Amino acid sequence: MAALLPPTGPDDGEPAVAEGGDAILDRLLARYHEAADTVFMDGSTPWEVDEAMVDFGFALGPYEAQDLTGLDIEFVQRRRRDANRAPNRRHIPILDRMIELGKLGRKTGAGWYRYPGGGGKVDDPIVADLALEESHFERRTRTDYSADQIRDRLLLALINEAADLLHDGTAATARDIDLVMIHRLGFPASRGGLMRYADSLGAAHIVERLQALIPEDPVAWAISPRLLTAAKTGQKLADHDGST
Repeated sequence: MAALLPPTGPDDGEPAVAEGGDAILDRLLARYHEAADTVFMDGSTPWEVDEAMVDFGFALGPYEAQDLTGLDIEFVQRRRRDANRAPNRRHIPILDRMIELGKLGRKTGAGWYRYPGGGGKVDDPIVADLALEESHFERRTRTDYSADQIRDRLLLALINEAADLLHDGTAATARDIDLVMIHRLGFPASRGGLMRYADSLGAAHIVERLQALIPEDPVAWAISPRLLTAAKTGQKLADHDGST
């Protein structure tokens, strides 16, 4: 399972991998990357997405992380998930185009970024043009997303998916999700984990913001029943310990 970071644990001996960690990671990565690709396809660039998430506190943005693990690995994982993909869920073909072009990440010298001479990453206008082409083919009007809008969409996508993980039992506890987010996805530990961050926003506020996004894509932004319940009852998401 490719992840942004290898499994690590803090010095106090806290387990680095949560119960069911790989299944949790797979679902969170899938939704995180889908939300990032949607923003990229509809009006942004990989480097703008990465910058927004790193500014929030992530160790790496989603696109630089994919360049490190390899876009071919990401492609295989997405094709595996296609077996369970809803037929009416939007398909974003950007990664397919990257594979066709042989842009597989650092190991080929170019992925979402270019790595001239094996050095540091450089923005690649060819990649930005791919999104413009695909948007034109789909007759979509692109939006100039701000850094705040990019960050909010990706975090809302992660929170909603995490709530679904609790709802369907893939994650036994909120702590399992927070462990995966911090130790495998590079979520800033200073914010206490994704579920604690969600509680700082408030479930009712999150539901309101998700409702505003539903007209854009009713499938991708369908609100988790766990979030709806939390919004009605005031229960904290981080308090989910498998018995609630």
